[in-house]
Amino acid sequence: MAHVLVTGGTGFLGSRAVAQLLTAGHTVTTTVRSLARRPDVERMLAVAGAPHADGVSYVEADLTSDRGWDRAMAGADYVLHMASPFPGTRPEHEDEVIVPAREGTLRVLRAARDAGVKRTVLTSSFAAVGYGHEGTGRTFGEDDWTRTDGPGVSAYVKSKAMAERAAWDFVESERGGPELTVVNPVGIFGPVLGPDYSASIRIIHAMMTGGMRAAPPIWTNTVDVRDAADLHLRAMTAPQAAGQRYLALAGEPISFHQIALALRAAGRGRRQDPRRFGPGLAAASDGHIQPGAA
Repeated sequence: MAHVLVTGGTGFLGSRAVAQLLTAGHTVTTTVRSLARRPDVERMLAVAGAPHADGVSYVEADLTSDRGWDRAMAGADYVLHMASPFPGTRPEHEDEVIVPAREGTLRVLRAARDAGVKRTVLTSSFAAVGYGHEGTGRTFGEDDWTRTDGPGVSAYVKSKAMAERAAWDFVESERGGPELTVVNPVGIFGPVLGPDYSASIRIIHAMMTGGMRAAPPIWTNTVDVRDAADLHLRAMTAPQAAGQRYLALAGEPISFHQIALALRAAGRGRRQDPRRFGPGLAAASDGHIQPGAA
């Protein structure tokens, strides 16, 4: 068994990964932006039924500062870097999102290098894979990259692509340093452990509570949060995963209309009319469904 650092333990995906690591027998340290959030993580781990949750170590660390990262990395064999800035509203300048995402990723990789970590698994996004390509109906895969200068590319999408590029460049320049594996999820859905909703879960919440009165004409691929976390754990130790990117998705694309119909069939979303189609959803980060990173 290994000791694993998970960045962003309060997040939708991060908390699930901590729970699955504990279930698998690993020991865990997780970073939080404030130690006042520790009880929130503990409650989420209790909901998940994670064993030995009282043994998790918590370190206060922020992607915009070097403070705390050496202590967070102490004794870590692996790092799951899941924390990433995601604005609730469109930033006035794109660098408000791009700089902390890119520099935060490099900060974590440098700390992992200095601590002798074996491998870092970076949570990137399909946002780094398939955006900015106008008028294409082709299938995208792990060899594809978002065109950050392409049409309709939001600051968040740019931040994910540029942060991942920076990570690969860093590893290329640091021969003999930690291995890197990247997971690129699509929209992450599934059972929540606490109140820290990702943007994708906020969409479902809006459908269920009446915040979305019409289904916008948006299609998305999806992945269950439990499967996304499991993929990170597998990518952490599988020898063949070193230096690889993995798309995290399951099944065929689904429309918001189909999601609304499923909620209605399950007795949810009573205040929302799935028969109506509305304009694109601005709250979904300019049409992009955030993949659940904290």
